[in-house]
Amino acid sequence: MTAANEVTVSKILSYQLLIIIITTAGFAILGGWPKALSPALGGAAAFIPNLYFALRVRRAAGQEPKKIVRSFYAGESGKLLLTAALFILIFQIPNIEILPLLAGYVSALSAFWFALIMR
Repeated sequence: MTAANEVTVSKILSYQLLIIIITTAGFAILGGWPKALSPALGGAAAFIPNLYFALRVRRAAGQEPKKIVRSFYAGESGKLLLTAALFILIFQIPNIEILPLLAGYVSALSAFWFALIMR
């Protein structure tokens, strides 16, 4: 992975954290901290798998192309499984609200669009 790519990945992850914080704070202001748990967990369900993927691909940097491609596929598979596992765990928590949870998840994923626009 080149230095420019690492900066881009770091920016995207930073934007994700910022968006998660803003979304969570918005729900906290409107409904109190108990209402902010759902969007925070939704944001975490987007952020943690993306962080896993970024770290997995970063480890493959500098290797032969075949290993890099395998790392991408393994990283993406792991990301999908991790996302599913996180949502399964989140739905075990009492009083989770679906719409704020999804708002946190989708807002965190929107960081990719903002990163492309700001590039």
